[in-house]
Amino acid sequence: MEEQVDYDHRSIMVESGMQIDPRRERFPYCIVWTPLPITSWLIPFIGHIGICREDGVILDFAGPSCVSIDDFAFGAVARYIQINKDKECSISYHSSALKGDQEYQHDDLREALTWDDALEKGIQEFQHRPYNLFTCNCHSFVANNLNRLGFHPGGWNVVNLAVLIFLNGRWVNKTAVLRSHLPFVVVSGIGLVFGGTTYLSLLALLVFLLVGWFLLGTYCFKNLIYL
Repeated sequence: MEEQVDYDHRSIMVESGMQIDPRRERFPYCIVWTPLPITSWLIPFIGHIGICREDGVILDFAGPSCVSIDDFAFGAVARYIQINKDKECSISYHSSALKGDQEYQHDDLREALTWDDALEKGIQEFQHRPYNLFTCNCHSFVANNLNRLGFHPGGWNVVNLAVLIFLNGRWVNKTAVLRSHLPFVVVSGIGLVFGGTTYLSLLALLVFLLVGWFLLGTYCFKNLIYL
């Protein structure tokens, strides 16, 4: 897979006429990602994500009953995916966004006529949610909003959202690539030197348990992970 990198750290024009500006942390109509301390050092495809308003301000579920606004937890944005709301979303009176396998109530959709209106509903909902890394986390918040926005193909959850970021996320710049992967390389090198195959076995077990948990919680026990 060829990774996409925006080598220019200055403003980047988007189709809507607004600008992506990494220096000011402004990413209009985007899903954004940044590596997590310690966790991403061991498993680099795991990170913290948020979703952005029309003006580019980042929203992220950062803790119990806490949706941060313009204060992205765990550092600057490293990767992003821009959404064309006119072509890829269906926020309208006749929208049929899905919440997992459950359809949102039509009356709620009638009120969510704009991108920011839909995100505001997500904020109101998650401001009263307990945070749990394994059952209700930042991916739950973003997936919830994508389903409300009617982002194709619908049915977003923590697993397919993580895959979307991993496969389609665009790097902000070279520094973001280095910041995301260098700790993993260093930790892995130290682990191999001092632990050898034992380190690799433990790392593989950790990856298996984490990935297995989210796969089971998403597709087998559907009420286990909140969306």
